[in-house]
Amino acid sequence: MEQSSASPLKHFVQAKKTITAIFEQLLNYATAGAEFVEATFMNPELGNIVTEDKLSAIQAYKTKLAVIGEMLSRRHMKVAFFGRTSSGKSTVINSMLWDKVLPSGIGHTTNCFLSVEGTDGDKAYLLTEGSEEEKSVKTVNQLAHALHMDKDLKAGCLVHVFWPKTKCALLRDDLVLVDSPGTDVTTELDSWIDKFCLDADVFVLVANSESTLMNTEKHFFHKVNERISKPNIFILNNRWDASAAEPEYMEDVRRQHTERCQSFLVDELKVVDRSEAQKRIFFVSAKEVLNVRMHKAQGMPEAGGALAEGFKTRLQEFQKFEQLFEECISQSAVKTKFEQHTIRAKQIVNTVKNIMDTINVAAADKRVHAMEEREDQIDRLDFVQNQLALLTEDIKKRIKEVSEEVASKVSSAMTDEICRLSVLVDEFTSDFHPASEVLKVYKNELNVHIEEGMGRNLADRCNNAVNASMQQAQEEMIGNLKPLLPSGVQCNLYTLIPCRKFDLSYDLNCDKLCSDFQEDVEFHFSLGWTSLVNRLLVPDSTRKLLLGFAEPVFQIPRSLPTTPSATSMPTFTRDALSQQEIMMSTVTALSSLTSRTSMSVLVVGGVIWKTLGWKLIALSLSTYGVLYLYERLSWTTTAKERTFKQQFVNYAANKLHMIVSFTSANCSHQVQQEMVATFTRLCQQVGITEKNLEHSIARLSAEIDQLEKIQSNSKLQRNKAVHLEKELDEFARHFLHWTT
Repeated sequence: MEQSSASPLKHFVQAKKTITAIFEQLLNYATAGAEFVEATFMNPELGNIVTEDKLSAIQAYKTKLAVIGEMLSRRHMKVAFFGRTSSGKSTVINSMLWDKVLPSGIGHTTNCFLSVEGTDGDKAYLLTEGSEEEKSVKTVNQLAHALHMDKDLKAGCLVHVFWPKTKCALLRDDLVLVDSPGTDVTTELDSWIDKFCLDADVFVLVANSESTLMNTEKHFFHKVNERISKPNIFILNNRWDASAAEPEYMEDVRRQHTERCQSFLVDELKVVDRSEAQKRIFFVSAKEVLNVRMHKAQGMPEAGGALAEGFKTRLQEFQKFEQLFEECISQSAVKTKFEQHTIRAKQIVNTVKNIMDTINVAAADKRVHAMEEREDQIDRLDFVQNQLALLTEDIKKRIKEVSEEVASKVSSAMTDEICRLSVLVDEFTSDFHPASEVLKVYKNELNVHIEEGMGRNLADRCNNAVNASMQQAQEEMIGNLKPLLPSGVQCNLYTLIPCRKFDLSYDLNCDKLCSDFQEDVEFHFSLGWTSLVNRLLVPDSTRKLLLGFAEPVFQIPRSLPTTPSATSMPTFTRDALSQQEIMMSTVTALSSLTSRTSMSVLVVGGVIWKTLGWKLIALSLSTYGVLYLYERLSWTTTAKERTFKQQFVNYAANKLHMIVSFTSANCSHQVQQEMVATFTRLCQQVGITEKNLEHSIARLSAEIDQLEKIQSNSKLQRNKAVHLEKELDEFARHFLHWTT
C-alpha cells in the first residue's frame, strides 16, 4: 500500500528555517564580538582587560558557528546507509521507496555514492559529480547501465539520483537517502566521512545477520562519532530470513546480535542509553519486503508459499522500523538535528555574554583605577608647581645670603692680604738692574708673583669656607626639591647634580693694575736741600697727601670707583687732580719762602762766621761731605731694589685697595652663578617631572575614554547576547518542547 501523502517532515522544514536564521544572527554576533575582543586585546595601552584565552575562545566560537551555520543551511534532511558489501543497503532503500529505484546486486553500484532525492518533475534523471548534464533514467536497469558505462566515474564519487516525488511520498519533503559502497572495500574512510557524512542527520547501519557485527563497520562509525556529536544511528540486521532454516537457534542468535549491537551503540559509541538502544535495532529481510510491496503495488497477491517461514514477523519488524524511522524524523529528527546545536548555541552565547561581562567589569575596574590615578597625578602636578614656586623664593634668598657672605669673606681676606703685601713682595727674588729693559722684565715677573701669591693666599683663606657654605646651600636645595622628583630620579640625584668642589677665580690682573707705576731709583742725599725741605718744612699730613696715603684736612668728596674691567685701569678723577694742585701750590709756597729767607741765612751765616770761626764751618762741611760720600757709596743695586719694592708696595697697595669691592663682587657673582646653575639643573629635573605628569595625565585621559567605549561596546554585545538567548529559548519551547 502506498504511503500517506501527509508528511510529518514539514515540522522539520520549519524548524530548520528558524534555527538557520538564528544561527546567521549568531554568526554575525560572534564575528562582531571577535573583532571587538581582538581590537581590545591588541591595544597595548589597555593591559590585561582581555586575556589570550578569551580571545582564542571567541574566535573558536566564530569558527564553530560558521561550521554549524553551513550545516544548517542545507535544504534536505540526509539519511546515509552504510554497511559491508552485499549487505543489502540498496535493497533496504528500495523497500522503503516501494520500488526498485536503486540498482541492486553485485557490481551494479560500482564504488559510487548514490543520493536519492525527490524532484518535482515527472522524469527521473541523474547528475554525476563534476557535471551539470542531466542523464535521463526511467528504470532501474537504465540507472545501472548508465553507472556501468560511465568510464569517468571515480571511486568514492557522488551520483545524484532525482526521483519524481509523485512516485514516492517519502521524498516529498526534501528527504535525501544516500546509498554507499561497502565499508570493507576502501581505505578512504576519513575522506568519505568528511565528504558525505558530516551533514548526515540519520545513519542506518545495514548489517548481514548471517554474521556478527564486523570491525570494519564499527571502525567506520567510530570515526563518524569522532566528527559528529552523538549521531542518530539505526541498525538493521538484514537477511534475517536465513534464520528460518534453523529455528532452534533463532532466539539465541537474535539475542547475541542484539547484545552486541546494544554494546556498540551504548558502550562504544555512547550515542544512546540502553533503553533507547532497543528501539534502534531491527531484524528484517529487505528483499522479501521489496518483493511483497512491488507485487502489491502491481495488484498481484503476495508470494505465499515462496516466502520463508516467519515472513509475517519479519514484515512487521520492517514496518516497525519504518514507523519508528518516520517518528524519529517527524518527532525526534528536529531534536537530534537541532537540539545539540541549540544547546551549543546557548552555551556559546552564554560564554560570550560572560566574556563581555568580564570585559565590562575589567574595563570598569581599570577605568576607576585610571581615574583615581589621574586625580593623584593632577594633585601631584599641582603640588609640584605650587611647591616649586614657594621654594624658588626661599632659594633665591638663600643664594643671596651665601653670595653676600662670600663677598664679605673675600673682601676681608683681600684687605688683610694687601696689608701683608710688603711681605709678599719681599719674598720675590729676581735679577734687578736699574736699566729700563731689565726693570720692565722685573716688574712683569713681580706682577706675576703678586698675582699668584695673593691668589693662592686668598684661596687658602676663602675657598674652604666658601665651598662649605656653597655645599650646605646646595644640599639644602636638593633636600627641598627632592620630594618633587620621582623615586627613580631621587636615587640618582647626586649623580645627576653633583655638589662639586668649587674654586674661586680672583682675577687680580696685577700687570694691568700696576701698568702706570713709575719707579724712582735715582740717588737722593738725605741731607740735601730738597730732602731737608721735605722733611722739615712740609707737614706730615701734606707729605702723606702728596704721596696719596692720607686724607687732606678738608674733605673732598670722592665718588666710589666703578667696577673696573679686566683690561681697564683706574683713571685719575677730580680728586686726583685736586691733590696735584695742592701739591703744586705747596711746592710754590716753599720756593717763595726759600727766596725770602735767603738773605736772612747769609746774615746769620756772617754772624756765625764772626762768632765761631772758620774751623767749625770747615768741620761741619767735612762731616757733611763724609755723610754724602757714605750715602752715595751705599746707594747700591740692592738699595735700589729695596727702594723699588717699597715704592711698588705703596703704589700696588693703593691700586689693590681700589679693586677690593670689585674682586669680592666678582667672587660673589661666581658663587651665585654656580648655585644658580645647580638650582637650574634641579628645576630642569622638576620640569621633566612636570612634563611626565602632564603626559601621564593625558595618557590616562585617553585611556579612560577608550575604557568608556569598551564598556559601552561590551554592554551592547551583552544585550545582543540576551536577545539571542531569548530567540533560542523561544525556538526550544516551540520545536524542542523545552520549558524554561
